[in-house]
Amino acid sequence: MPTLAGAAALFLAALAGAVAPTAAEPPRRVVSTNLCTDQLAMMIARPEQIASLSRLARNAELSDMAEAAQAFPINDGHAEELVPLAPDLVLAGIYTARSTVSILRRLGYRVEEFAPPRSFADIRTDILRMGDLLGRPGRAAALVADFDARLAAARGPLAVGALPVAVIYHVGNRAEGRGTLADDVLAMAGWRNLATELGIENSGTLPLELLVMKHPDAVLVGTAEAEWTTPAQPNHAHPVFEALAGKARLAVMPDRWSLCGSLGVIDAVRRMVDERRRVATSEGMVR
Repeated sequence: MPTLAGAAALFLAALAGAVAPTAAEPPRRVVSTNLCTDQLAMMIARPEQIASLSRLARNAELSDMAEAAQAFPINDGHAEELVPLAPDLVLAGIYTARSTVSILRRLGYRVEEFAPPRSFADIRTDILRMGDLLGRPGRAAALVADFDARLAAARGPLAVGALPVAVIYHVGNRAEGRGTLADDVLAMAGWRNLATELGIENSGTLPLELLVMKHPDAVLVGTAEAEWTTPAQPNHAHPVFEALAGKARLAVMPDRWSLCGSLGVIDAVRRMVDERRRVATSEGMVR
């Protein structure tokens, strides 16, 4: 039995006369249903190519391009609202509602999915892939070249001597380890990642007790996590964590800089380079 959403989408498709898109020319009506593909599309597409972006594209806490997104219609990612837009390319994340992706593909729409980037290499790959999908490979190649140049400038001179230790610490005692974009950011900025050194892969558990014992030079938290004070974040509200934060540098890393690997990740590197210099200054070392 089809779901109500599926039945509605099929009905709307019949009204709209859904036709399988052709790949002979660049897409003219691109619909994005994912925060990360929103930003890739805005960076690369011609404005007239974009028919709709996800609602999160306008969220200034999560999107690095929230202001630019105001110029485009938004959607909530439901098949029944996407079909009437008659898209010839739908951009989605691998975690986008599977029912929506399935319905659209059954109707013959072209859906391209992107995984969240886990490294600078992934960012470059995603930009180039999006350039090919949108028929703008030259624009994408130029963005990659600019990304590399700005990344090198943000990094500045390589750190000298012993590197300070940082950890990206989330609600629920989670830390970002090896195989994450955050790990790449720390390495590029001249930091050692405590979670990686403890053998944590991707996003894993780092008990508060172990964090305190290791005493990193800096503890990084997301914007929302720095503001919340609820039972859902016992680690951040714990007196021991507060005591640790009083000794280590507690830095807030805006979520929009690292969620999707937009060019805002360069600002994350620049922030951590500045933090490294502050730590070096306070310890009387040159790094």
